[in-house]
Amino acid sequence: MMKNLFQPLYITTTFLIFLCSILVFQVLAIDDPFTQALLSLKSEILDNSSSLSDWTLPSDDAKKIHACSWSGVKCNENGSMIIGLDLSVKKLGGVFSENQFSVFSELVELNLSYNSFSGELPVGIFKLSNLRSLDISRNNFSGYFPNGVSNLDSLVILDAFSNSFIGPLPKDASEIESLQVLNFAGSYFSGPIPSEYGSFKNLDYIHLAGNSLSGKIPPELGMLKTVTHMEIGYNSYEGNIPWEFGNLSKLQYLDIAGANLSGSIPKELSSLTNLESLFLFRNQLSGKIPWELGKIIALSSLDLSDNLLSGPIPESLSELKNLKLLSVMYNDLTGTVPEGIAKLPQLDTLLIWDNFFSGSLPKDLGKHSKLKYLDVSTNYLVGSIPPSICSGGVLERLILFSNKFTGELSPSLSNCSSLVRIRIEDNLFSGDISLNFGKSPDLSYVDMSRNRFSGGIPTDIALASNLEYFNVSNNPNLGGVISEKTLSLHLLQNFSASNCSISGDFPPFGPCKSLRVLELSMNNVSGIIPQSISNCQKLVSLDLADNNLSGQIPVELASLPGISVVDLSHNSFSGSIPAKFGSSSSLRLLNVSFNDLSGLIPFEKSFKSMDSSAFWGNPKLCGTPLRPCRGPNGLELGSRKTQKLAWVLITCGIVVLTITAAVFGVFYFRRRGQGQWKMVSFSGFPRFTANDVLRSFSSIEEATDMVPPLAGSDCKAVLPTGITVLVKKIEWRPERMNAMLDLITRMGNARHKNLTRLLGFCYNNHMAYLLCDYLPNGNLAERIRTKRDWATKYKIIIAIARGLCFLHHDCYPAIPHGDLKANNIVFDENMETHLTEFGVKFLIRLNNGPSVARVGYEAGEIERAIKEELYRDIYYFGEIILEIITNGRLSNAATSLQNTSKEVLLREVLDENDVAPLSSVQEETKLVLEVASLCTRVRPSDRPSMEEALKLVSGLKKQG
Repeated sequence: MMKNLFQPLYITTTFLIFLCSILVFQVLAIDDPFTQALLSLKSEILDNSSSLSDWTLPSDDAKKIHACSWSGVKCNENGSMIIGLDLSVKKLGGVFSENQFSVFSELVELNLSYNSFSGELPVGIFKLSNLRSLDISRNNFSGYFPNGVSNLDSLVILDAFSNSFIGPLPKDASEIESLQVLNFAGSYFSGPIPSEYGSFKNLDYIHLAGNSLSGKIPPELGMLKTVTHMEIGYNSYEGNIPWEFGNLSKLQYLDIAGANLSGSIPKELSSLTNLESLFLFRNQLSGKIPWELGKIIALSSLDLSDNLLSGPIPESLSELKNLKLLSVMYNDLTGTVPEGIAKLPQLDTLLIWDNFFSGSLPKDLGKHSKLKYLDVSTNYLVGSIPPSICSGGVLERLILFSNKFTGELSPSLSNCSSLVRIRIEDNLFSGDISLNFGKSPDLSYVDMSRNRFSGGIPTDIALASNLEYFNVSNNPNLGGVISEKTLSLHLLQNFSASNCSISGDFPPFGPCKSLRVLELSMNNVSGIIPQSISNCQKLVSLDLADNNLSGQIPVELASLPGISVVDLSHNSFSGSIPAKFGSSSSLRLLNVSFNDLSGLIPFEKSFKSMDSSAFWGNPKLCGTPLRPCRGPNGLELGSRKTQKLAWVLITCGIVVLTITAAVFGVFYFRRRGQGQWKMVSFSGFPRFTANDVLRSFSSIEEATDMVPPLAGSDCKAVLPTGITVLVKKIEWRPERMNAMLDLITRMGNARHKNLTRLLGFCYNNHMAYLLCDYLPNGNLAERIRTKRDWATKYKIIIAIARGLCFLHHDCYPAIPHGDLKANNIVFDENMETHLTEFGVKFLIRLNNGPSVARVGYEAGEIERAIKEELYRDIYYFGEIILEIITNGRLSNAATSLQNTSKEVLLREVLDENDVAPLSSVQEETKLVLEVASLCTRVRPSDRPSMEEALKLVSGLKKQG
């Protein structure tokens, strides 16, 4: 009976269990392989930010979590397959196993970008035959790029930008007929571009820049009929631009900059009628600019700068009605600037500086377009400033220095309210300084030095509320007086008006909150230095030499916290040198020669290191480094006996101050974190954010308080767009940050063909990463024993001299190199010579001890550096000369020149360089050796300036 009752229940239960089994099986069949695969993937990933925290199994049956709901996971409509996996920008890291992705057979999109994945790229990815988009960019995948990418025969996008791949580019990528985007930029791929890359059928975008590619550019790339965007620069190729590139009929963007290309620009490029941007800068291209380029009517950006191009700017470029940017700077171009250039309606940037252009600028320049940036400096241009130069109302930068312009300033400039920066120094301008400072609210930088202006400094300069830098030095007939309001401008940092025939009494100082450099030497200023100079708490350098000043040197000047260079020579000051100067931690030079000072020179160490010439011409002055002072009892004032008590008191004071500073420091750093990262980019560098830069060499995705873990102070990094840079780490104390930022900013704005560029920097409250040009061919120290002919050695010496001369004489204020040696003379891809590390030693000293070069002016130039440091640069230039011409055999020029007769040394150098007797090269060698002798004279004041040294070593021949 009971058996009959239980039988139906048994059957029912068995049937239900069977149905549940089917359902469970179906669920497991759909979910388990993917869920397990994703969990396995998660176990391999380093996820310190818990970006994948929702990748978990359900804790009970009440809440079921499916893989399709996890972050970054995309499933098809019915949830049966995973078709997309997006793990981008999640701060992930780790190394993948080979077959980690094999289960995702229906995957259409795989995005691993903006992370820190490393190791080799798992070859299992190439089994995902349905993939249409593969993005592994901005990671640290390394090793050879695996074979098998051609298996992805549905792939449309392949983005491997900014990794660490080595070896050749994968040839089989060219077999993917569906591919439209190919990005292998920013790694370490080497060897030539495969000729097979010319066989893509549907490619629209190709980016191979910023690798170590070499060999000739394959002409087969000219067969890419569908490509609109091609970037293959920042490599080191051989040979020319293939003329076959003229067949790229749909090309809109072509960038082959910094690629070691030689030969001429192919005229066939004129067939690229859709081309909008052509960037060929930083190569060795020679010959003339093809007139055929004028046929590319769509062209809006043309940059041919930093090459060896010669001849004129073709008149045909006047036909490019869409042209916005024309840059041909740093070439050997000649002739006049075509009048038609002025009629280009879209032109906003014209950069033709450092060429050999002559004649006048087009008279209508600025009349027909909204010209924004104009730089024609360092040419042989004459005539006046075009009257319509600011007609467009947007002119921001007018850079005309080092030409032969004449006449008065254009009336157009008087109403040019958009001006931010004007540099017209080293010309022949005359008449009044007719700028309307009250109508130029954004004007921050004005340099009109080395001209023939008259009529005094305009009184309305006090209305220039944003003015930071003003230099009218060496206008001998300028005249006028200095008003109090001029020196009280809120943002004014540098005021230079030396040798201008300025008269009148020295004005009192107003708020003077920002002033750092004041130069009024070689004028007729009289009166006293007012006590209100104490308002100028940021003053670093004061030059009042060769005036008619009198009275006592105010103790307020000696009390300024950052004062470093003071030149009061050739005046009528009386009284004693304020003892307060002796306790200044920043003072490096005090020149009080040829006054009427008396008493004891402060005996602190900083004074003992100064040259005695800084105190000459004061008969009543005594003490080190002059004659000893003697008191009534015959004892030397300032001797050890009289100093002993003073030193005890000073030592006690230092101990107290040190303890106080330490307590304050602990409190300060406990309360203040590292600070957010910020980014500064200099001219010609893409506007990256700090996040972009940090991600390029760390696992940090956002600006945080963390410090990127660079292995050392210097390393190589590849930034977005494939630019390879040298990263230099600089640390600082927070209280020194502003001063160091000022110096870094001015280093970044120093641009010369024989200097490496500081491209930009990112920083927080405690450190900065400087991004410098990466030059691939080593330094002079590594190559000093390389056998070179005399012409090559001479070229290197001239290049070093030019770079130093630019730092010393064309930067205002001057920048001393500070660490000139063979290690800091480097070679670019064209074996051109560059000075590197200039200013860096000052940064380190500025942080580690008393300021050697307190800094901080307008973000475009560097202050005039300490005179002794400039003298040292000149001395080490002499040392470098001897090292180069003797293949490193002699590195101590002073000792060699003192212990060996010039005739013997000359004979050794001639023999070493195989120079024939009585040849012109012998005279050149003799001249170079003489310059080395002059530069290493014992007395710094007997050494030539770098300007004089360059003229001597180049034999007064024109240097380009």
